[in-house]
Amino acid sequence: MSENRKTYPSDLKDEEWAVLARLIPEVKEGGRPAKYTRREIVNAVLYVLRTGSSWRMLPHDFPAWQSVYGYLRRWCQAGVWQRVHDQLRTRWRQEMGRDPCPSAGALDSQSVKTTEKGGVKAGMDTSM
Repeated sequence: MSENRKTYPSDLKDEEWAVLARLIPEVKEGGRPAKYTRREIVNAVLYVLRTGSSWRMLPHDFPAWQSVYGYLRRWCQAGVWQRVHDQLRTRWRQEMGRDPCPSAGALDSQSVKTTEKGGVKAGMDTSM
């Protein structure tokens, strides 16, 4: 976190970053030096996810929203967030004294009432 940025409740604590840091890709060697730290990028992603804010409304004391969103997309496509999820799930299960690999899952669904009569209703414009 830059020294002049205020902290947000969504920011990672040092202990949390210590767990995540090894899972986040490092800056590529030989390329342009990183403008932002990986921790700042992750903090900005977490801010948007936890607040439900739009990318364009990311506070100005974070890195530029376009940069943060670009990292998020690349990391999603590379499977980084899936690996983060899997590692955190395994760690949590071990801390709870459970088998690190879940052996079963349960899904729950809610009933949604639908009309028995389908098709176009009178008065609806379907030409759009």
